[in-house]
Amino acid sequence: MISINRDPETSNRKLIMKLWTKNNDTPQGEWSKKTEQFTVGKDREFDSMLAPYDVLGNIAHAKMLASVGLLTHEEASLLVKELREIYVSLQTDIISEHASTDHVNENFIIQSHAEDIHSGIEFLLTQKLGDTGKKIHSSRSRNDQVLVDIKLFLRSEIEKTVFSIQSLFELLINQSEKYKSHLLPGYTHLQLAMPSSFGLWFGAYAESLVDDTIALKAAYDVVNKNPLGSAAGYGSSFPINRTITTELLGFADLHYNSVYAQMSRGKTERVVAGALTNIADTLAKLSMDACLFLNQNFGFISFPDELTTGSSIMPHKKNPDVFELIRSHCNRIKALPNEIMMMTTNLPSGYHRDLQLLKEHLFPALQTLRNCMDMAMLMLSNIDVKENILADEKYKYLFTVDEVNKLVMQGIPFRDAYKIVGAKVEDGSFTPPLLEEVTKGSHEGSIGNLCNEQISANMKKIIESFEFEKYHAAINKLLND
Repeated sequence: MISINRDPETSNRKLIMKLWTKNNDTPQGEWSKKTEQFTVGKDREFDSMLAPYDVLGNIAHAKMLASVGLLTHEEASLLVKELREIYVSLQTDIISEHASTDHVNENFIIQSHAEDIHSGIEFLLTQKLGDTGKKIHSSRSRNDQVLVDIKLFLRSEIEKTVFSIQSLFELLINQSEKYKSHLLPGYTHLQLAMPSSFGLWFGAYAESLVDDTIALKAAYDVVNKNPLGSAAGYGSSFPINRTITTELLGFADLHYNSVYAQMSRGKTERVVAGALTNIADTLAKLSMDACLFLNQNFGFISFPDELTTGSSIMPHKKNPDVFELIRSHCNRIKALPNEIMMMTTNLPSGYHRDLQLLKEHLFPALQTLRNCMDMAMLMLSNIDVKENILADEKYKYLFTVDEVNKLVMQGIPFRDAYKIVGAKVEDGSFTPPLLEEVTKGSHEGSIGNLCNEQISANMKKIIESFEFEKYHAAINKLLND
């Protein structure tokens, strides 16, 4: 477990050890303690999630400083060697789709005398390398340092989210094919409308995820830009080379204007949150459908007892608590862009401490959304779909449109055919066709032509467009060359 140990000579004194402190012997008074507690808040907890990314940013920065002569190559080698050891000791693999931010929390503790992850890493380097460790912050501010950490973190989190989407998508497509012959009532205004099928139902949510992933790709493109080198938001008078750090960290491009690089803080989080809301909305709607379909008045689906909950008083209950909680979690995520928007409303350009709180809102939402997808997969993998649902007499009016269409095919004008069938409904003489005679349609996206192959091709195309392997290669090189 990594921690930042105090110098034994000062172990009995509470020191202010901040990157911006001018006098390390200044005692921390009561006002200072209260100010620190309030301003730091939960930042250490969320900063620990950024630990491996801060290390990566430091490695790239050290290499760049050496390339422009602000560090000797020997100094840079010492820094890079130490940073790589810190990275390994974190025992987390940010490239793996299975990486857990919780695991980072367990393996990195920012002790109370280090204000944040940036000071924590710098103090570790200074403890090991002395003055060489103190040189790592040249031409940099905590403003661009935290920005690059967040960009790297969100890039990895988006990748994990894409993998979760892909798994859920594939399950939905498989279930669509499996249940394509199982007919289902379609509803508008929650009133009986026209025949549908579970093939259409599963496939609809699969294609919804395609569009959700397109929006997530747009967010990824905003995330995958390098802000490092913008310093406090106004660039640096040092002869730095920002293209070098962009390439070393595997970013697709950089934020060229240093003022805008800082303005991207808050905007980046809001764009990502907006992309998450699309996925959350898909899951929430699917969950609401599942809750309705499980209701006894519908009775279209069922689940094993292990996946439902009971009642303390009613022995017959099988409650869809998993779907209800998915719905609630996702509805809360749908409020996230508005939360971020309000927290950043009327902020002028430049950095403001308000932005610190965004991590508390966005970071947990990423894992929560993936948890919801995992649970949705568990439920849908074990769904039992009822057969012959439409044989029930109460669904006979689902077929009025089919009857109108039959008359139209015989040459009767549509409005006249509509009136003929409508009159039969009104006088009670309407008779639905036999289920085996129901026309399932053959156009694209109909019951008889689901177009799952085309939908899958579209998903494959958008997932490939992320090109995650490009940043993987850059990070592997950064850690090993």
